[in-house]
Amino acid sequence: MSEQVQENKMGIMPVGKLLMSMSIPMMISMLVQALYNVVDSYFVAQISQDALNAVGLAFPIQNLMIAVSVGTGVGVNALLSRSLGEKNYETANATAGNGLLLAFLSGLVFIIIGQTVPRAFYLAQTDIPGIVEQGSVYLSICCTWSMGLFMEIMFERLLQSTGNTVLTMLTQGIGAVTNIILDPILIFGLGPFPKMGVAGAAVATVTGQIVGAVLGLIINFRFNKELDLKLSYLKPRGNIIKRIYAVGVPTMVMNSIGSVMVFGLNKILISFTDAATAVFSIYYKLQSFIFMPVFGLNNGMVPIIAYNYGAQKADRILQTMKLASATATVIMLIGLGVAELFPAWLLGIFNASEEMLTIGVPALRIICTCFVFAGFGIVAGSVFQALGHGMLSMTVSIVRQLVVLLPVAWLLSLTGRLELVWLAFPLSELFSVVLCVFFTRRIVRTVLEPMRAEG
Repeated sequence: MSEQVQENKMGIMPVGKLLMSMSIPMMISMLVQALYNVVDSYFVAQISQDALNAVGLAFPIQNLMIAVSVGTGVGVNALLSRSLGEKNYETANATAGNGLLLAFLSGLVFIIIGQTVPRAFYLAQTDIPGIVEQGSVYLSICCTWSMGLFMEIMFERLLQSTGNTVLTMLTQGIGAVTNIILDPILIFGLGPFPKMGVAGAAVATVTGQIVGAVLGLIINFRFNKELDLKLSYLKPRGNIIKRIYAVGVPTMVMNSIGSVMVFGLNKILISFTDAATAVFSIYYKLQSFIFMPVFGLNNGMVPIIAYNYGAQKADRILQTMKLASATATVIMLIGLGVAELFPAWLLGIFNASEEMLTIGVPALRIICTCFVFAGFGIVAGSVFQALGHGMLSMTVSIVRQLVVLLPVAWLLSLTGRLELVWLAFPLSELFSVVLCVFFTRRIVRTVLEPMRAEG
């Protein structure tokens, strides 16, 4: 316990150095995650366009799993880091234990979904037999064996909450590399393994997640010295769970809205041609190379802000916000440049047909203009969560995806011109960044300036 009473680096290290030391490992691990998402689709695309669509149309439910796991993790992260900043180690340990319990229970829910929902879910989107059959098998495997995903993310969040982001990079990286190695082996049946097609991609994915979860368990017990992960802390504590979900539920809703948006947009796009949904699927894979590093930056930023919020250090919070926003904007502008200059090459990675290239080149160039605004919006949303104002993040997400993007995309689709539908993305992002600026100014005025005055 003597190690616990020492000041954590999140309260004393220079902010620039701290943010980079916390974020760079997370950014690297997120890039590896993005790589395996792209590799997954790259190999599946070699089978057929139906196979690519089968994997792409699974996104809403896969995203829902991520929404629940990450939302719970964000709530744990914010409360745990804040408790450490307050030197309240009992609450920190109880938060970690209850977080693991909630992750396990969430995994059980999706096991049931995996056994009951997949086929009906695909039939609600399309009646193309090749997509329905392959997609149902893929999604069933991903959900039924999703416990690895939930436990992997929770163990990673425990490491992030105490500043051990290098170890988080290790768990994410090894899990992702496992997936990348297994993808071609199981999809195409290399060596002694049978040719499994799309099902092989699913098996590779869940195996990587399980490997990451086991590694996360081992690392937390051996190296996360700031937490005491005793079985007694797994006992449900209503006040802890309430505080976790006060931050976590808005995050879940926010990410789940993405599932609704993608489901709705796929319905709009497939009314033009199934090649349009394939292009949209490819866009989501490609944009992860830009968004994932920003999410990694956020994962490094959130515990810093939460810790210093608990320690009542407003200046460090403001410095972290400014530096993270500037860094995220630079990353997004680089991504915009690549998308504008090389759209055909990016689509070609996925064995794009002539029809997909015709649709996809203007689509990428239009959609990716939203990157100009997205960097600040992503950082601002995470700042709201870290300071316990997750409802603000949820409001921004609802406005962007449900109030603006989907209705605008539907209205533009009525013109019969597919290229106009893509304009919904930059328009919705512009609305959201205006809201983020407004909410950020309010947070600074009502939370941080009084904290600075008291200090």
